[in-house]
Amino acid sequence: MRQKIVAGNWKMNNDKDATKKLIKQLRKSTKKLSLKNTRVIVAPTFVNLSAAIKRAKKSKIEVVAQNMHQAKNGAFTGEISAEMLKSIGVKTVILGHSERRTYFGETDALLAEKVNAVLENKLETIFCFGELLEDRKSENHFAVVESQLKNGLFHLEASAWKHIVLAYEPVWAIGTGETASPEQAQEMHAFIRSIIEKQYNKDVADNVSILYGGSVKPANAEEIFSKPDVDGGLIGGAALKAEDFTAIIKAI
Repeated sequence: MRQKIVAGNWKMNNDKDATKKLIKQLRKSTKKLSLKNTRVIVAPTFVNLSAAIKRAKKSKIEVVAQNMHQAKNGAFTGEISAEMLKSIGVKTVILGHSERRTYFGETDALLAEKVNAVLENKLETIFCFGELLEDRKSENHFAVVESQLKNGLFHLEASAWKHIVLAYEPVWAIGTGETASPEQAQEMHAFIRSIIEKQYNKDVADNVSILYGGSVKPANAEEIFSKPDVDGGLIGGAALKAEDFTAIIKAI
């Protein structure tokens, strides 16, 4: 059975004190929630991962990383390796976020290398992908999504998929206030599941969690999460406020 997941991507926000405060608030607000088959995840910036992990210990909150370099070590100034993340207790890494693809030029080929590094180090990845506005307008969105999945993930063996979480993020709906309708989200999520089944089998397709990422808020979360192929959300701005993030957790 695939899991429900609410993951908060904090991006380049929150200093150490703000990180501690938000984790403390989330610990309190989630303590009495029934979270059967549901994971609550937060992804602080690298410099605050240790502090977040310490504050989240023995709570219902998992702390994950926003990115990772594909090499084991070496002359890669400013980068972070899998071993470094594992050494402080990180078990999951977000890869391929649209901002990494857009602002830092991360390609499908590079992301395939990063995925390999994650799996070689026995970590899990939340793998992000999604189309631009021009792709949606030109009705090329299905082809773009299929290409990103094939190039980034379809080289893997079926057994590797138990360490993969997918996050579909229509780029035109990130930080814009625009949101794909629940029907559009379901349509794409069902398509994603169908191409995974075609590449692998129904068991792999049915058991992979597919999150929706694109301006999810307390006001629209319940309707989006009600769709049968939407297993949760990768949350941006709303994850920075304990009250909003908690409301989204409750919605699932």
